[in-house]
Amino acid sequence: MNNTKNQIINWEKVFLYSNDFKNKSPCKWAFIEEFFHKEFYEKLYETFPKDDGTWERVSTWDKNSLRKLWSDDTDESSISDIFDPNLSESWNEFHHYLFSDEFIQNIQKFSSVPVGRLKHFSMKISRKGDYQLPHIHNVGPSTLIFMIYFTKNWKKGDPGGTYITPEEDESKIIFEADNLDNTAIVFQDGPHSGHGVRPLKEGVERHAIQIYLEGWSDETGWSCTPIVRELKEI
Repeated sequence: MNNTKNQIINWEKVFLYSNDFKNKSPCKWAFIEEFFHKEFYEKLYETFPKDDGTWERVSTWDKNSLRKLWSDDTDESSISDIFDPNLSESWNEFHHYLFSDEFIQNIQKFSSVPVGRLKHFSMKISRKGDYQLPHIHNVGPSTLIFMIYFTKNWKKGDPGGTYITPEEDESKIIFEADNLDNTAIVFQDGPHSGHGVRPLKEGVERHAIQIYLEGWSDETGWSCTPIVRELKEI
């Protein structure tokens, strides 16, 4: 793959939202426009994978949408930097970049959250009626969640963009994404980091990816579920 990592994410633009993110209360979040450099974004947009029957329909009482994981990644504890031959060179380049020191260090600088590595990556397609009820993970302060959008001509006011609410209550929404063309919403996990998606209307389709970044140690693993090593008597 070509070494064009500096032309993937528009870091100059991302850092403009850093203080906004850090100063938000009661949870830290930011909505970032022009997240990717335009040329690279267009490559990702044009090659976003089609619903070819290999996507998984996630349908439970609290959510409904199509999901596609990266290659053979099925275990969050072992997600890895591997090439997916079923996706474009640009998508593989972006996925590979998420494992780079440059990406992690820039996210740490942007957020002041001690994330250590990528924990989750999934692609999502949402259509009429798809939704996610408001919910809060609250697994620990070292987790960042991104929703990154690849949908043009989204009408202002249409439901389907991720919203932020300080409670598990849709009536308390403080922000809802309404520009889904090369944008991203990021929030730090915590007791007031509620989020969800209102049911999509007929005639629209939302393309997005979701990534989690979390604190990581080679000794103890993920920060939210550290490995406890027992001392054994000799």
